[in-house]
Amino acid sequence: MAALSLDPDKYENDLELEKIRRERNYSWMDIITICEEKLPDYEEKIKMFYEEHLHLDDEIRYVLDGSGYFDVRDDEDRWIRIFVEKGDLITLPAGIYHRFTVDEQNYVKAMRLFVGQPVWTAYNRPADHLEARKQYLTFLAQSA
Repeated sequence: MAALSLDPDKYENDLELEKIRRERNYSWMDIITICEEKLPDYEEKIKMFYEEHLHLDDEIRYVLDGSGYFDVRDDEDRWIRIFVEKGDLITLPAGIYHRFTVDEQNYVKAMRLFVGQPVWTAYNRPADHLEARKQYLTFLAQSA
């Protein structure tokens, strides 16, 4: 597998990013800046992002500036902390429990990508009854 070579400073005209978006059908995108000066209701949003939840769709984030942490659950329900920084692209599969927090810089700017129209609904844990969660657990069992 070849390493990606994305340039977050040129995301608006990055041909490699455009290729990824085309190949994976990421038809919708926006930019979110998570910092006290730019995000309305910053404190409330930070608390919401850090609440353990899942989504019915994949969560795709491309970090354009700053840094933070995604925490995800492993197959034994333990936390794994993933540090993301400028230039990182992360995809969290539908049905995975996760949370997000900024680091000591309290700043991250990220591109949010979706297949189709965005659905922002977060299902706080427990949400094991949802089909996306069941499919994710089936995937984990098959991968083991």
